[in-house]
Amino acid sequence: MRKNYSFVITQGIDGYYIASVPELPGVFTQAKQLDDIFHRVKEAIEVYLETLEEEKKTPIDNIKFIGVNQVEVEVG
Repeated sequence: MRKNYSFVITQGIDGYYIASVPELPGVFTQAKQLDDIFHRVKEAIEVYLETLEEEKKTPIDNIKFIGVNQVEVEVG
């Protein structure tokens, strides 16, 4: 069975790209190059799901990624 997961990419002050998977709490990975983050996030998801399977647990299916938005606030 195949399933698609959404992920969010941010960049830390150290320059590393950080990916998180909102639908799978606790799944994060990082890479120095943006091109590498796609492979690493796929690998992190696979490891997470394999671990759940080994522990006879199921992923949380009630979390659905909706999107990313921005809001403007007054600063200073």
